[in-house]
Amino acid sequence: MRVIGENGEQLGILPVSRALELAEEAGLDLVKIVPNAQPPVCKLMDYDKHRYEQSKREKELRKNQKTIEVKEVQLSATIAENDVAIKAKNALKFLQDGNKVKVSIRFRGRQITHTEIGTQVMNDFVERVKDVAVVEKRPMLEGRHMLMILAPKPAEKTKAERPPKAAQPSEAN
Repeated sequence: MRVIGENGEQLGILPVSRALELAEEAGLDLVKIVPNAQPPVCKLMDYDKHRYEQSKREKELRKNQKTIEVKEVQLSATIAENDVAIKAKNALKFLQDGNKVKVSIRFRGRQITHTEIGTQVMNDFVERVKDVAVVEKRPMLEGRHMLMILAPKPAEKTKAERPPKAAQPSEAN
């Protein structure tokens, strides 16, 4: 088997017994890295330390991960102007926090025959939040409910993230 040392140096192709001997002398473990290779590749390492560092990296990644929630804003077909403004203000707050917003209208009684009113309310709502939101799912009627999903707009790249502009040739004649 091909053996790699603790610091990444190649120790060459050795028999299994010699590799185990080297590992025991160094007080390390012999770990198969690529078992399907010809010959198999093994590395001398402290396996417990490796597992500990790996779990620390995974924990760090989970800590930095942001979970996106779906918040709901409920409207009605006969909602007043001020109520729409308050609901839009709440939706803006949710979107700025990085959450998605589910906007729903429940049609009651005979309101279901005038779904175009619900569509107008939804479109008005989208106009109020269009600066920070994009429509992920257009308004659709599902039974007596009209649903729409809004997502926060992707953040524009800052100057540091943008690629540098190509250098313009100077006009020094």
